Amino acid sequence: MGRPRIHKWLGIMGLSLLAFLAAGCQKPQGGLTVVGSTSVQPFAEILAEDYMDRHRPEKIYVQGGGSSAGIQAVQTGASQIGMASRSLAPSEKTLIGIPIAYDAIAVIVHPTNPVADLSIDQIRKIFSGKVTRWNELGGKNHEITLVSREEGSGTREAFQNLLMGKIEVSLAALVQDSNGAIRQVVSDDPNAIGYISLGLVNARVKALRIEGGEPTVENIKNHRYTLVRPFLFVFKTEPVDMAKKFLDFVLSPEGQKLLVREGLVNVSSEPDFQKGSQR
Repeated sequence: MGRPRIHKWLGIMGLSLLAFLAAGCQKPQGGLTVVGSTSVQPFAEILAEDYMDRHRPEKIYVQGGGSSAGIQAVQTGASQIGMASRSLAPSEKTLIGIPIAYDAIAVIVHPTNPVADLSIDQIRKIFSGKVTRWNELGGKNHEITLVSREEGSGTREAFQNLLMGKIEVSLAALVQDSNGAIRQVVSDDPNAIGYISLGLVNARVKALRIEGGEPTVENIKNHRYTLVRPFLFVFKTEPVDMAKKFLDFVLSPEGQKLLVREGLVNVSSEPDFQKGSQR
């Protein structure tokens, strides 16, 4: 499931959010700042690149930091647009969250791992630490290496809400700060298991079937794979000026086509997910 442009952009990280805030929360002169989810970030960078090609000399600066950090940056005025890979929490409902696409959470293992299909109950037992060896699941007699995202990550919150429920992820899990980092760990360790955005799965890892459902765009649309979450652009108030122009481009047929090409589900083709702004 190779996506060359995504992989290119995963290696190009802008200024860190910490440095951005440490600089006094000053927006780059004459530019638009987009801050937040590392899951949404590579897709936003592709969209921004295309938008800037069409609207020279306008500048868009896309930075990571996580969904919660992006939302905080919007709340404090440090960024005009936040990126979130989860729904807004009740305490965040004063903000405006607009879905730009839908993504799935893929549970990934090393390509050489013989395990290909797990139930939700089995995944819960793995990530809670109740199942610790692959031979308990039909694999080799090796200890499982758990890999998870950090607290505040939209991917982790989506994984927790969609799959784990009230069961907590084991404290023994290796914590990584991006989808790309989890993918790297799993691709290097034949005994590892983690979870990332479906749009970032490539040949270096294997996405597991869950309850027999393979994580594909077609199965998301047909509801055969249900670990689905929204990708949001978050605003403090109704977007205006360049923020509105960029949002309009992202939601346009051209912008949506870019997102579909990169492995996401566009907002117009998925009838049963939440529509419109979350406010």
